[in-house]
Amino acid sequence: MPKGIFVQCGCILLSEAVAVEEIERALASYEVIRRTDPGPSWIFGGYGLLVKYRPQVNGLVLVDIVNKPWPDGMGDPQANPELFGGWTMGQFGPFTFPGSLQRAAQQSWVWPAGKSIVGDHRAFMRVRCSYVLGAGPDAPVMAADADAVDELEHVTGICQALLSLPTALCYFNPNGEVLRDQAGMQESMQFADQNEVLPLDLWSNIRLFNISSEWLLMDTVGNSQLDLPDIEAIFVKKYDPSEIDNFLRNISFYLHTEGRNVIKPGDTMDGPGNIRWQARLYENGISDPPRPVLSWLPVDGSTPPVELKNRKEAS
Repeated sequence: MPKGIFVQCGCILLSEAVAVEEIERALASYEVIRRTDPGPSWIFGGYGLLVKYRPQVNGLVLVDIVNKPWPDGMGDPQANPELFGGWTMGQFGPFTFPGSLQRAAQQSWVWPAGKSIVGDHRAFMRVRCSYVLGAGPDAPVMAADADAVDELEHVTGICQALLSLPTALCYFNPNGEVLRDQAGMQESMQFADQNEVLPLDLWSNIRLFNISSEWLLMDTVGNSQLDLPDIEAIFVKKYDPSEIDNFLRNISFYLHTEGRNVIKPGDTMDGPGNIRWQARLYENGISDPPRPVLSWLPVDGSTPPVELKNRKEAS
């Protein structure tokens, strides 16, 4: 679901639920406005805290505890309409799509322990950023000067602090399908700070799929948090996946710096293998979740499976 009530979301998976008092102690360096009571259903909010973000535009972060495993299926309009409704309203984060935790575990290449540790969680915390909590019905969904990077950095910092809790297993970004332990998160944030780059690996995963015996797909997931398209590359197995990884990240950085429309369909760029790669913009990627992707093919004379090219191009 797009940005709405909540504009960003990070989560902490827990081996068991924690008390609100423990969360307050973990967030001692943040300004806690007040405690919050549960909503009409755990889907909309459990016990938690409201944390100051940007009071001049009603910016708030809601941290709440859900004493249940992450609902990866996100409900069904007939069998579980309440959960389905919560998902469609963005209660589990903007752009989150069913199966995100399963895919995050399957594609946890940077932190291999994530493939199995998610099975140990029994509860979770949501860290959700909003501009409309407690505001009137005509309040804008986002501040006019909203900054997605600043929002994400604030949410990520709170998540990092919450990882100090004794029952915290890992950080989970549901839109970016990223899992990370405390040490890995700290390492990524320090690297980003020292090199003056965004910690994209905490917000957006890079995934690898076998398409056929000859062809591979690598893609990003989660760039929508930064109001950018995701990036995918389709290539034969002679190319080095680590080079493709760097290629996808560098394009994401470039779009963030220069604007999401700086690369046009048909444009080419130097890429892996020391050759040119050509871009196409499609309404949907090859893999879930559904979202626009900027897709790249090497200009090397190879012909990918026809179904990969016969997709609807974005206008």
